[in-house]
Amino acid sequence: MNCIACGANNPDDARFCALCGKPIGAGAVQTAPRMSQQQSPLWFQNFYRIRKKVLALTNQYWIENDANAMIGYTKQKMFALREDIRIFTDDSMTQELFRIKQTQILDIWGTFAVIDAPTNQVVGMIKRSVSSALLEDEYYILDGYGRQIGKVMERTGRGLARKYVPLGNLIPEQVLVEFYGQQVAEIKQQFKIIGDIWEVDCTRVPPNVDRRVLLAGMILMGMIERDRK
Repeated sequence: MNCIACGANNPDDARFCALCGKPIGAGAVQTAPRMSQQQSPLWFQNFYRIRKKVLALTNQYWIENDANAMIGYTKQKMFALREDIRIFTDDSMTQELFRIKQTQILDIWGTFAVIDAPTNQVVGMIKRSVSSALLEDEYYILDGYGRQIGKVMERTGRGLARKYVPLGNLIPEQVLVEFYGQQVAEIKQQFKIIGDIWEVDCTRVPPNVDRRVLLAGMILMGMIERDRK
């Protein structure tokens, strides 16, 4: 069973979630079967771009495909105790596609469940590494059962420069993507004074991996890590 509060997988006879401690059972949902490319082609494509627009009060992010068409939109919430990021089809925010939900308020490193909105099923998780606090940004990619299948990590040296060198936040970010111990992609940031653009070529990403988990890592790096620098 998946905990309905945090998305963590638990034994079928569990009464309380081993991750967040919330009661489970009747309120829990079953782990979703992996979606095929035919069922959800939007999240199994080979290229994605995340474009950030800076506003006066909050930041907006657009997810685009290789034809520069918008396929997702999200807006950063202000003063959230626990991140609950909703991704919609467009900026009207009428149809939710998926969400990125922090599992615990007191989890200082951060574990985030990536949840399909129509079915409320967990398609994967992102967990912030301890090293992200002081060194390079690094996140672990987990499957829907909480097992690590990959990670995204900033190139060695760039994270230190971006955190500790004056105006280091202007250095374009380069993030490597690994799945099952093999480097398969690189997330590249285009240099901009205002706003950010990240692009990723998923040609070598395992074809059965739901790209929303990877996109969640990119959005979290934009919303959380960039704001801390």
